Amino acid sequence: MIIIVDERQMVTQAYEASFGREGIASMGFGPADFNNWVESAAVPDLEAVEAFILGDCAEREDYPRQIRNKTRAPVIALSENPGLEQTLKIFAAGVDDVVRKPVHVREIMARVEAIRRRREDAAGYTDVGDIRVFSNGCDPVVKGEVLLLPRRERRILEYLVSRRGRLVSKAQIFSSIYGIFDEDVQENVIESHISKLRKKLRNRLGFDPIESKRYLGYRLIAEPVAEMAATDSLEDEMPTALAYPLVDEMAC
Repeated sequence: MIIIVDERQMVTQAYEASFGREGIASMGFGPADFNNWVESAAVPDLEAVEAFILGDCAEREDYPRQIRNKTRAPVIALSENPGLEQTLKIFAAGVDDVVRKPVHVREIMARVEAIRRRREDAAGYTDVGDIRVFSNGCDPVVKGEVLLLPRRERRILEYLVSRRGRLVSKAQIFSSIYGIFDEDVQENVIESHISKLRKKLRNRLGFDPIESKRYLGYRLIAEPVAEMAATDSLEDEMPTALAYPLVDEMAC
């Protein structure tokens, strides 16, 4: 989810509509409402935020520090003033990027992904709750212990981590893991891989960290969601006999 902060309601509504047309969830706040929300938001709500977009508001230079105390989600400021001094002042406040308006929401999302990649490359790993996924292809660490995974399951987990906070469809996962031109493997193989992966993670964590929404897709979460029901699951148990071969490789 993208959070937009601007003192002009027409601006936040316009961005919400633009993100919505791209299939990206967003929520707009005025300055007062944002202050209340960010200070009282639950951890799962903050974990779901992909980025904060700061438009025009009197307290904009105070927001990056306030956000950093709660989450490491990227902070991007939108500026209508192309002056160098103003841009440097905004950067000094602690934002990750300054973008001159007008800007398409696709460019904003591209900048969010670039910020995330730089952070992950620098750290060498990404943490989502008690799950640590490495960028060098090694098996993840879950609750302080290495969890050995077949190659396909590990890559699915890496993909879910890279899209954390967002629902991703089975087709998106399949394209990422197998490629769009692989005609020898059926898309439903993803359900089998995820079923096995979520059971291993559940055994280690004590809850299912892969949230699933029927017809929408999957999302990795950092903490258990009380309202997650079994009826929302895309699959509960997969048949032991499959019509297609499954070949996994252990790799690190």
